[in-house]
Amino acid sequence: MPIKQLSGLDASFLFLETPEMPMHVGAMHLLELPKGFRGRYVNALRRLYAARMPATPALRRRLWWMPLNLANPAWVDAEPDLSYHIVEHQLPSPKKGSPPPDARTLLEEAVSQLHSHLLDRSKPLWRMHVIEGLPRSARGCKQVGVLSQVHHAAVDGQAAVALGNVLFDTTPERREIEIRPSKRSKTFRIGMVEMLRGALGNEASQVVRLVRELPAALGTVAGTARGALSPRKLLGKGSGNVTLAPATPMNVSVTPARAFASASVPLSDLKALARVHGATLNDLVLMLCAGALRSYLLQHQQLPRKSLVAAVPISLRPAGDTRSDNQASMSLISLGTHLADPGKRLAHICTASSAMKTTMGRMKSILPTDFPSIGIPWLMQAAASLYGKARVADRLPQVANVVISNVPGPQVPIYLAGARVLANCPTSIVVHGLALNITVQSFDAHMDFGLMADAAALPDVKVMALALDAAWEELRVLPVPGLKALPTASASPSPRKAKLALQAPAARKVSRARRNSGVKADGSAGRSR
Repeated sequence: MPIKQLSGLDASFLFLETPEMPMHVGAMHLLELPKGFRGRYVNALRRLYAARMPATPALRRRLWWMPLNLANPAWVDAEPDLSYHIVEHQLPSPKKGSPPPDARTLLEEAVSQLHSHLLDRSKPLWRMHVIEGLPRSARGCKQVGVLSQVHHAAVDGQAAVALGNVLFDTTPERREIEIRPSKRSKTFRIGMVEMLRGALGNEASQVVRLVRELPAALGTVAGTARGALSPRKLLGKGSGNVTLAPATPMNVSVTPARAFASASVPLSDLKALARVHGATLNDLVLMLCAGALRSYLLQHQQLPRKSLVAAVPISLRPAGDTRSDNQASMSLISLGTHLADPGKRLAHICTASSAMKTTMGRMKSILPTDFPSIGIPWLMQAAASLYGKARVADRLPQVANVVISNVPGPQVPIYLAGARVLANCPTSIVVHGLALNITVQSFDAHMDFGLMADAAALPDVKVMALALDAAWEELRVLPVPGLKALPTASASPSPRKAKLALQAPAARKVSRARRNSGVKADGSAGRSR
């Protein structure tokens, strides 16, 4: 029987994983149960997963390791034990006389505690944590939290979204999905000789492919690098993205402890602002993150004079490809945090983003997601362990300060086992030298931000989440190019100015109560911090 080894990119998330760097991704979901719900939600969730399991290959496979760990492992079929993979946690009751924290804050604290736990590699690499004991919603309905965890070796951002499309519904009623029976047996047996033969055959094909593609790849790299890697740019004196990043509190060796916070902004308003400013939605996401980072570092008197640099994942996945694997690369974008003027900062980000797209457009076709792996497991594991123990990240300059990832999600209300999803904040990975990861996903009527940080480096990551609120207010009142001022009630604007004014989102102040309420019962977006 032929074996399917993990690609080089998929396997790297296994080999680089240490107790300080868990390599699973997921999301924090705040759910509102339907009125009159009875029973334990964890049982309803297990029933849903049991029914959908045949359509979710990423959840019903485990690792099969090569002899002596000489090469990448393979995926083999496995039947998950849902009593292990879907577990329930009960939050302690609030102290008498003290106001109970809001549901979002309680969930963030639970995520901070649970995220650092490594997944068991002898089992399918995923878990779902059901958080009970949250306060009721504004409608008086019971609320629960769900933390999803899937190893990055199994999925990237877009593959995780495809997995969610199977598990979530667009109505409270569960839909029927087509189940194709597996042609493989439930048990998997393969001898050592066959495993080695399959691994060596795969390695040989990888070498042949790389040799065949090497001349074209070298030509592309040389042409792209010419002028991009000049000493001027590497020292941060140019306007390009290829530059050494300045030192910040985020660029340190990480510990096993995590701190998580979240925020949300109205998606329709964000799209309207992108239109009037001639920017992309991703440009404005970067603008919000840049504003929050600048504000946070200013508060701590640690803002560098040089612009911060974001490492931004770029999908290499062809349209329509929903395979459960990793097909992504990393790019660099200057965030313009050295610019106090938000208008100039936005222009800087748009220019930097455009330059990145041009560069990645040239490089995308040659960026590998697979490569020969003989001996690589030992080398990568040893390097990851040594890098962390020696705290190399504390002494070497970094190419980036923060990871910022924007993953498109469903822009309609969704339900999980009959419960409406009120918030869907991504949880991701921090690594040595990059102690903060901001992952963003559009969802329903809002854009949800998940800020995962090393607890030792950024114990007050909630302050940065609140800084996103300030960055949002700053962006909303930013003057629109070509429009000197928004028309007042007594003015009669020209047709062109009137059109721009209608396109611009209203500059309304969001109350603190509404920020804490998350999404309203009618499905409209409210700020959640």
